[in-house]
Amino acid sequence: MGKAHKEQGPFDLKYFLTGALGGGICCAITHGALTPVDVVKTRIQLDPQTYNKGMVGGFKQIVAKEGAGALLTGFGPTAVGYFIQGWFKFGGVEFFKVKTAQFLGTRDAWNNRYSIYLASAAAAEFIADIFLCPLEATRIRLVSNPTYASGLITAFPKIIKDDGFVRGFYSGFGPILFKQIPYTMAKFAVQGATAEKIYGALGKTPEQMTSSQNFNISVASGVVAGVAAAIISHPADTLLSMINKSPTAGGSGSTTSRLLNLAREVGFKKLCLTGLGARCVMIGTLTAGQFGIFDLVLGALGAEKYHFVDPDEKH
Repeated sequence: MGKAHKEQGPFDLKYFLTGALGGGICCAITHGALTPVDVVKTRIQLDPQTYNKGMVGGFKQIVAKEGAGALLTGFGPTAVGYFIQGWFKFGGVEFFKVKTAQFLGTRDAWNNRYSIYLASAAAAEFIADIFLCPLEATRIRLVSNPTYASGLITAFPKIIKDDGFVRGFYSGFGPILFKQIPYTMAKFAVQGATAEKIYGALGKTPEQMTSSQNFNISVASGVVAGVAAAIISHPADTLLSMINKSPTAGGSGSTTSRLLNLAREVGFKKLCLTGLGARCVMIGTLTAGQFGIFDLVLGALGAEKYHFVDPDEKH
């Protein structure tokens, strides 16, 4: 048997609120900073005939036609929406992960750690998406039609007036779940597995590393997790952009029938590949930044992130 591990915690209400705040901050900063990339990606998805020159070409086209300010279209709902989403996502993952691990005990938690990552991420993301969906619908409406409203505050009531609350804000709830839940499951599971492999290759545990070394491992594993998550969730991301472009996109039936119509119109290959390069760059960068900032915020507030430990590991 290995030597006893350093006691983690305490994992109390303060820890979970700290995790939620760290998640809100890291998601708001990264998504907000990448608004220009998201604008170009969304335009490529919605109008691939016009924006057919790739990521760099898309930037140039938008700036030439609409000015540099157009690259910040949707910044308000992006920053607000992803602060709220990050609060529930990162805070929720920590809550479900820790509570499940405490219930199972150290050994069973270690043996089932990937299942715990996946289940915790799915549960947290479902809750987060209830709050994110209206803001994501608003962002896409503004990006696809920059003249629709001047920003978040004016767009919100206009969407309710034009389309109603449910149709205007929750037409994309199905695809956002289809996109975000697999994305978040891959993001946290792959990041956890990759970080574990890096620590294993170094022959160290997180407790034996400095805060800067742990930060670097979080960022490096975040890049890998982001690219994997982007590829898995990209078809649903394309459908989400298309269905929020207009209330008539995909016909006038139910959301499911509209999504099926859009998928048939576009075709599987284009759903998987249109804008994928841009999204891999965006999500790889974004995810690395999120895990890095999350660790920094926790450290600044005096908390240490929970990690699974192998009870038989020798120090």
